[in-house]
Amino acid sequence: MTRNALYSSIIENLNTAVLLFDRTLRLRYTNPAGEMLFATSARQMRGMTARDLMPDADTFINALQRALATLHPFTERELQLRLADSALLTLDAIVTPLSEQELLLELTRVDQHLRVTREEHLLAQHHAHRAVLRGLAHEINNPLGGLRGAAQLLERELPSEALKEYTRIIIGEADRLQNLLKRMLGPQGLPQRRLTNIHEVLERVRSLVLAEVPGGVRLERDYDISIPEFHADPEQLIQALLNIVRNAGQALGEQGTIRLRTRIQRQSSIGQKRHRLVARIDVIDNGPGIPVHLIESIFYPMVTGRADGTGLGLSIAQALINQHGGLIECASRPGETTFTLLLPIDNGVRHD
Repeated sequence: MTRNALYSSIIENLNTAVLLFDRTLRLRYTNPAGEMLFATSARQMRGMTARDLMPDADTFINALQRALATLHPFTERELQLRLADSALLTLDAIVTPLSEQELLLELTRVDQHLRVTREEHLLAQHHAHRAVLRGLAHEINNPLGGLRGAAQLLERELPSEALKEYTRIIIGEADRLQNLLKRMLGPQGLPQRRLTNIHEVLERVRSLVLAEVPGGVRLERDYDISIPEFHADPEQLIQALLNIVRNAGQALGEQGTIRLRTRIQRQSSIGQKRHRLVARIDVIDNGPGIPVHLIESIFYPMVTGRADGTGLGLSIAQALINQHGGLIECASRPGETTFTLLLPIDNGVRHD
């Protein structure tokens, strides 16, 4: 094999997309990884401009033109690019001007790495908060129990019903705080798994929420009926989804749309664990979105964007889905908020 043939073979087998542009930023060559990235054959891509391939990347294309003019290479990390097929990707880009006539662009997808890192962070965050809450609940429950017991003893000694009203308030508030702690801790028992149809779960949630929201709020379905039944606790899934869909309805107010979408994902990872099949459930609303300062802590207990909210619904939902080996993620911008539930499908193999 000649040296040129060897180099060509190496480039053809790279996982990195390699694109060669001329001085007008028209594509002259791309390798198979480039074809996969842009979902277009090299023959069709050849002659297309950088703007044709990346229509919304004005700032990046201007940087490519400057690199050609100055012959200065540059690297851009975690570049957000919307390609011609409207897919938004996160990429690392290495730009190397070979001369004033040619520019080499290397694009590497980092979506998967970032997603795994984000999922691991969410899982670690959730487990850490649960551990803190368990410790806090233990420390608070003991004095609360003593307070309640003392109030009961005092109530027996008081001669006046008017005075007993104060001890009843103490007992009632102690009970309320204990119930709040239980809710903050979330589900305590293991899921009672049985063969479950996720669309029956969603239809149940949909009917419950439709009875609560104003007439101007629509709940649309976009189901993938190929998702098989799998072993799960339907009551826990209903509770988790109900917390999320109710939140979406409250965010919309008097009118808007909530879309319930299901898809099957094959050979998919949740954190570091890989699954052959994963059910993906998206709850999408076209409301105002989640405030930027809350998005990173939305699954924390007691975090809420509503004045009348308890901040427990999403924390409990995350705990319920975690018990199934799954995860809830959130992405939000004004006009579109998506909560994504990922549930591994075990094909009948019980893990509890």
